[in-house]
Amino acid sequence: MADAALRLTTLAEELLGTPLPVRIRAWDGSESGPPPVSGGGPDGVPVLVLRHRRALRRLLWRPGELGLARAWVAGEIDVEGDLYTALDLLTGVAWGRPKEPKEPRKAVHPVFDARLRDGARQLLKIGGLLPPPPPPPEEVRRRSGRLHTKYRDKQAISHHYDVGNDFYALVLGPSMVYSCAYWDDGLTLEEAQRDKLDLICRKLSLKEGDRLLDVGCGWGSMAIHAAREYGVQVTGVTLSREQAAFARKRIAEEGLTDRIEIRVQDYRDVRDGPYDAISSIGMAEHVGAVRYHEYAEQLFALLKPGGRLLNHQIARRPERDESSYRIDEFIDRYVFPDGELAHLGRTVGTLEEAGFEVRDVESIREHYALTLRRWVANLEADWHRATRLTTPGRARVWRLYMAASAVAFERNRIGVNQILAVKTVDSGAVGLPLRTRVWNGPGTARADSP
Repeated sequence: MADAALRLTTLAEELLGTPLPVRIRAWDGSESGPPPVSGGGPDGVPVLVLRHRRALRRLLWRPGELGLARAWVAGEIDVEGDLYTALDLLTGVAWGRPKEPKEPRKAVHPVFDARLRDGARQLLKIGGLLPPPPPPPEEVRRRSGRLHTKYRDKQAISHHYDVGNDFYALVLGPSMVYSCAYWDDGLTLEEAQRDKLDLICRKLSLKEGDRLLDVGCGWGSMAIHAAREYGVQVTGVTLSREQAAFARKRIAEEGLTDRIEIRVQDYRDVRDGPYDAISSIGMAEHVGAVRYHEYAEQLFALLKPGGRLLNHQIARRPERDESSYRIDEFIDRYVFPDGELAHLGRTVGTLEEAGFEVRDVESIREHYALTLRRWVANLEADWHRATRLTTPGRARVWRLYMAASAVAFERNRIGVNQILAVKTVDSGAVGLPLRTRVWNGPGTARADSP
């Protein structure tokens, strides 16, 4: 077969109903689609490289994003040229096409159904009829226990975080902060992460002697910054043993063991409140819809009257029909097992229902896109070492996940917000200034010390 690329391009355009925006190069050496410019560079057309026809069999047995993800992780599909451009073009086409009717299944629109059947037959001719290839070993295939029980959550956290501290250090850089940085012109990644941690400390109005609970403390960066710069006593909790070991080592090197305690503990098991403040940075995404109210109520109970919560959380766009929301299969199988995103309105509503007064919401969506691009650059700059520290498949998971997420943030398909909430006292006093923020001009909003 010397025309696989042309046949695939024709098939894709028939199914999508629009010209394919990228060039295809197939395993037989054939190419089809718009011509590459400057070798498929940032200003040119990316090339989607199919290294093996096995990728097509994955699509036949598991149509959609999971089949594509398996082929990517296995190295059977690659992109030559700018990955961000390729993802933006391809997801734009995919999200813009008509959706398959959902209900009832047996009454799928006949034209749509016939087109899919014909496409499957053509794909079968090109890819060959063989048993389904086994999923790459990096995929989560077996999960035990009910969703978002403590046991199952611990399994999910271990899959995502216990892949090697050295690998995370390569991606995240010296700051070891795995959440959105807070950017300004001329900042390095480490400086932008420092500014984010300091912004949170100021929003929480931390002062010497305060007790801070850092929920989902990661590798200890927030705990160290708060203890060193603001003199607070910090309790950090995580479900990852590798994170806890790394954090404790850093804390000892900083000489802060008398101010910081790191526990391998579920936040639902924390019983030593009340705390003056709680930081939850990139942790609520793991909680799950069935536990959002429990999460908010537990944090409310752990705060003293007048205490503050800073909830830093990725948010999805709301659906017109919330029952149609579906978890991303690639993310669920390879990145964040059982992770779920709530829309901003739900998070604010849940916090208020738990008793909090929400006092400030700051969207920093563009900041996360910048952060992810820096992480991807770190990964690509030391790619061979990254594959040795984990596996080639795992490194490919992270490259795709972070690059696709950067595009999603840039295009407002997902966002990230810092929500400041207060356990307001009966008198109504919250200790906030009348003007919480100072706006210094277009694009330079800063939060004053609340």
